[in-house]
Amino acid sequence: MGIISTFLIAVGLAMDAFAVAITNGLALKKVKIIHAFKFGAFFGFFQFIMPVIGWFCSKNFSHAIEKFDHWIAFILLFIIGGNMFIETFKKSKNNIFDENILSFKNMVMLSVATSIDALAVGVSFAFIQSDKGLNIWNASLIIGIVAFIMSYIGLIIGKKIGNMFQKNAERIGGLILIGIGIKILVEHLYL
Repeated sequence: MGIISTFLIAVGLAMDAFAVAITNGLALKKVKIIHAFKFGAFFGFFQFIMPVIGWFCSKNFSHAIEKFDHWIAFILLFIIGGNMFIETFKKSKNNIFDENILSFKNMVMLSVATSIDALAVGVSFAFIQSDKGLNIWNASLIIGIVAFIMSYIGLIIGKKIGNMFQKNAERIGGLILIGIGIKILVEHLYL
């Protein structure tokens, strides 16, 4: 598999992370460069490691993973999006909401939810590695770097858009996360 094919796969895999980063940028009261770096680092790391895990587990667990990966992504995004939406009705004027979005637990949940497809790609990489000369480490590194860049940029774009819609940005962001979860579920169940 060539570098262009791997790059295109990486961009496709990073789209959910990009959308989630935009959504969180909408909701954050203040976005600093360190926040964008944090999103990029979490999403990039999980997008890097999941294909490797999928590749190593492919011989034993591929069929089990494919049966419920979409449910995991749906549930995680629904919980996070629902919480985001509900938080907008609380009368707090401080940065507690920002701290919740940027918490380790929330970042891991978002990163796992958006990288489950990368796990499945890792499984498929195991089947084409010998035929196409694929190196799982190189491919995963490209996937992780692309996810880092797109997530970093996505958070900044989300904040710029959020400034335009000030009041309803958090509600819109929560609903978008729920929508992404539903999209993932529908794609896996019906397409």
